[in-house]
Amino acid sequence: MQKPVTTAAPAPVSHADLTCPATRADAPLEPLADAVSLGRRGSRRWVSLAFVCLAVVVIVMDGSIVNVALPTLARSLDGASNSRLQWVVDAYILAFAALLLPAGSASDRFGRKRVLLVGLATFAIVSIGAARATTVEALIAWRAFMGLGAAMIFPSTLAILTDDFPEPSLRRIAIAIWAGSSGLGVAIGPVAGGWLLEHFHWGSIFLVNLPVIAVAWIGTACFTRESKDVDHARFDPIGAALAISGTLGLVWGLIEAPEAGWGSRETLVSLGLSALLLCAFVWWERRTAHPMLDMRYFANRRFAGGCLAIAAAFFGLFGFVFMVTQYFQFLHGYDALTAGIRTTPFAGFILLGALLAANAGKRVPAHVTIAAGLALMAAGFAWATRDTIDTSYALMVGQMGVLGTGLGLVNAAATETIMSSLPLNKAGTGSSVNDTLREIGGTLGVAGMGSAFNALYRGEIAERLASAPLPHEAKDLIRSSVGAASMVLEKVGEIAGPTAVASLKVPIADAFLKGFAASCWIAGGAAALGAVCAYLLVSSGADTSDAAFFAEADRRPS
Repeated sequence: MQKPVTTAAPAPVSHADLTCPATRADAPLEPLADAVSLGRRGSRRWVSLAFVCLAVVVIVMDGSIVNVALPTLARSLDGASNSRLQWVVDAYILAFAALLLPAGSASDRFGRKRVLLVGLATFAIVSIGAARATTVEALIAWRAFMGLGAAMIFPSTLAILTDDFPEPSLRRIAIAIWAGSSGLGVAIGPVAGGWLLEHFHWGSIFLVNLPVIAVAWIGTACFTRESKDVDHARFDPIGAALAISGTLGLVWGLIEAPEAGWGSRETLVSLGLSALLLCAFVWWERRTAHPMLDMRYFANRRFAGGCLAIAAAFFGLFGFVFMVTQYFQFLHGYDALTAGIRTTPFAGFILLGALLAANAGKRVPAHVTIAAGLALMAAGFAWATRDTIDTSYALMVGQMGVLGTGLGLVNAAATETIMSSLPLNKAGTGSSVNDTLREIGGTLGVAGMGSAFNALYRGEIAERLASAPLPHEAKDLIRSSVGAASMVLEKVGEIAGPTAVASLKVPIADAFLKGFAASCWIAGGAAALGAVCAYLLVSSGADTSDAAFFAEADRRPS
């Protein structure tokens, strides 16, 4: 096993030292030193990349596998109401999003490899606890601890590969593979979950993490170099507390808004408090001598544009995946396994887009690749607004192709832009910003698109069912959600036969598709706006020297 090495010389260095060796007086000697250092790594860093990406796969896979298992958990756990089951998903999201920034900062401070190994071990241990849970409250608690483990894993993986591949051309390839591994996890999760639930106890959806984590842990321990910020500042407890509490309140409010209402007291209090806490976080980070996140990074337009592009892309993605899952399961009646299999092409197109971004990076400016990816996503969302219950699967694969390729382009190019805009010793912090914006953008997408969908669906179905010969309780259930409507259809089929089911299914499908189309227009609008803004921001800073920017930032007072 190799001895830990650092990303910079032991002596204090400036931002300029870390980002652009050519600006220093001893630059002529550095290419030779860099070549010797990189030659020693050899193929080891590519092996390390494989294990680091395996860690990404298990985190993303776990997130998607639990959604498939919710109906089974409802039947198997004590006290598993619909609202409590939703918290099985939300507890993980809350912990994950709230802890990403502190975890990324910790990886820079204590070592990225070390934090990744601790995160993998934590995730494995709590996976065993989740599999053995007998009540929904216990499972919610275990899922929150899984979010803690995931928050340590995700930013560390990107920081490790950024340090391992300092050459821009190879770093683009490494980030493309990292971005594609996320798509692989999205594809594997529903398929693996559906198959496991058909053949084993529900706890197997968590136990399946163990062999994957074991391989990732051993491979990372053996092949990954340790790296850290040798010039790290002191721990920033006030900044960490403000970041955690502010992000927690923001994500909580976004999760609750679609059901409680955007004007409800709970939503307004949560979002209002989070706004105050995050403003306090920005204020504190701009004034403390040792910030956890240097706010001056956002003055770099390449960094800011990459962040905006990531948020816009995942705003549309999370909301669309939420809707299309219901489309397959409730409108077409597919079981979890079949629905999962039918969404697998999406992962392949994400990988394709990421590899195209890596290849285009040699000739095409980043702002063009990012804008093209978001424009493709906008076109894909616009295409999806024309879907009906009779839309062929082949046509939907085409839509997945446009959306997935666009997402792959954006994710890879914007992530590379973010990471290359920062000093190398701040890779963990940059990675955590990238990941936090993914989660917040995605959660906002689900909340915004979900609210629009609920308003249109409930209004349309209430009008269409006004004269239907159904009990009020059945009408209320149909209005509440598409999932509840499918349960009512099953009961109607048992009592009145298939003709009655068909007569009810048409208005339910029409109401669903009306809300689905509106949600897709929202996602498409966000992607189009993101394309324009990211193009302008990234292009305006594309030819500037990041080294010069950070050297100047070092001279400016905080």
